[in-house]
This record gives sequence, structure tokens and C-alpha cells, in this order.
Amino acid sequence: MSEPGTPGVSVVICAYTEDRWEDVLAAVASVRAQSRPALETLLVVDHNRALLDRLDREYKETGDVRVLANAGPRGLSAGRNTGIAAARGEIVAFLDDDAVAGRDWLKYFAEAYADPRVMAVGGRTEPVWASGRRPAWFPEEFDWVVGCTYRGLPRGRVRVRNVLGGNASFRRDAFDAAGGFATGIGRDGNKRPLGGEETELCIRLSRARPDAILLIDDRAVIHHRVPGARERFRYFRTRTYAEGLSKALVARSVGARKGLESERRYTTRVLPAGVARGLRDALLARPGGAGRAGAIVAGVLTAAGGYVVGSVRARRGGVTFSVVDVGDGVPHGGGRGGGGD
Repeated sequence: MSEPGTPGVSVVICAYTEDRWEDVLAAVASVRAQSRPALETLLVVDHNRALLDRLDREYKETGDVRVLANAGPRGLSAGRNTGIAAARGEIVAFLDDDAVAGRDWLKYFAEAYADPRVMAVGGRTEPVWASGRRPAWFPEEFDWVVGCTYRGLPRGRVRVRNVLGGNASFRRDAFDAAGGFATGIGRDGNKRPLGGEETELCIRLSRARPDAILLIDDRAVIHHRVPGARERFRYFRTRTYAEGLSKALVARSVGARKGLESERRYTTRVLPAGVARGLRDALLARPGGAGRAGAIVAGVLTAAGGYVVGSVRARRGGVTFSVVDVGDGVPHGGGRGGGGD
């Protein structure tokens, strides 16, 4: 339970496969071990009856963990919306099902909400590589490919355009003002690894509440498992292409100027510096330097290709997405977008 006088925090963990059974248990255990206790943990299962029943049995004797079925269409956005609608806390935090939170994760989130203008707070996500160490060719500037905090993000507690969904929290009022996560933008466990749903939501929130403050506090740390398949260049290429598709859909929803605001700085400042470091390391015969420089260039080109394809699909009337009122589950801000398979 939350301490008297502090906002209650509901933690939402979305799960979709029994292959991550041990990861899900570890994620829940890390929430239950917080120095600043959560009000509740909501496990939302994405259209997998076997997993739903298994988790029900696992936590049926506990009062602080609730297991729910995704009440919307398949996918991460609808799962998160299901958790938001069921949450009792003033703050709703999200944790990936293959991540564990540091002991003070919720403590740092809750502290930031002492300012009533703060509508969202994200944290730092550290990779835990299946091989035991970062692949020499894998640039830190592209850690977002594996769902982690990447080089180029500001450090400390700072204002940002958007938080990253696997390690984030929102004031409940934020969803009342802006609606929930848009379905049709984010991930579906059985499809291409799309993203961008939290970016779209945060931009929409800033428009609905111009006084809103969105923060990242890098002391709110989680550790995210990176399976071996995601350490390979093939996944890197697939994920960067999917990101381009996603950005086209976000731009379609909120406009290219705002939808690509942070990305412009990233591609014109952060990535050229990363290429320069890689080439310098190659000249100094340091391992992986040329590979990192090459991966940055390849990632930019692949993402750009995905963006072009996604933009063309959007203009031709691509995938439909909608924003859901999480209070009653009724779509209210639909649009047309690109991306998808």
C-alpha cells in the first residue's frame, strides 16, 4: 500500500507469451520489492488463455496482484489501456514483462509528481545482454532497438517531449485529458516490431494540456533482458525499418513537425558524432569501431526507407488507428495511418 499523503501507484505489466514466464515472475517480484510500495500490480494478458489461467493460479492468493485479460484488440496499446481502465492509483506506471525494476524505481517516479504540473515521468532502461556483454558492433546510440535508453538522451531529471513506454509512468489525469494509447501504432507480439505509441500519446497529451511537464529521471532504473536473437544485425535491421514505419504513423497522427522534432536533433547531432567515434576507434584498432559506424549508417538508411514506405501507405489510406477513452473503452479520435505489415 502507498504511504499516507503520497499518490498511490498502480503498476501495469503486459504479457503475451508463456515463453517469458520466468521473466514475468521476476518483473512482478521486482515491483513487490520496491522501497516505495506499489498500490497494486496489474498483469494484463494479451489474448492468451493458457497464460491468463496460469497467472491466475500463480497469484490467486495474493491481494496486491490482479490478472486481467486484454479487453481490446490484440497488441500492447490495448493491453496498456486495459490496465489503465482498471487501475486504482493516481499514478499508473508501466514495466516491460521482460524487465526488472531497481529497488527505488517507484520512489523516484512518485517524488516527481509532487509538482502538480508533472503529467508523465520516465526512467532509464539498462540492457542485460543474453551473451553477457554488448556486441562489439552494436552502437549505444541505437539501444532503443532493444528497448533501452540510448546515447543522446539527456541525463538527470530533465524535461522531454516523450517518455519511453517500457519504463514510464503517467498521472491518471493525463489519460482523462488525452485518452489512452492509440491502437494500431504499437506492438503486436505476432507482427513486425513496431513502436511509437508512447511518443504519439505524449505529443497528444502536450496538446491537450499545454502546461503539462513530462520528465525523464535517470535514477528510476530498470534492467531489460535482451535475448540472443536481438543481438544480431538481422533484428537490428528489422527493428530500424519498423521504427521508420512507426514514425510515419506518428507523423500522420500528430504532424511531422512535432512528430519528428526530437528525431531531427538525433539524426543531425547524435548520430554523426557516433559515426565519428566509431571511425576513430577503427583507426586506433579498437574492437568494433568500424562495425558501430557502419551500423549507425545502416540504421539511418533502413529507418528512412521504412519512413518513406510508411508515408506512402498513409497517403494511400493505410492502417486505421484510434484513440480510446480509457474510462469507457470507446474510441474517440480515430485516424488513418501507415505502417504495419
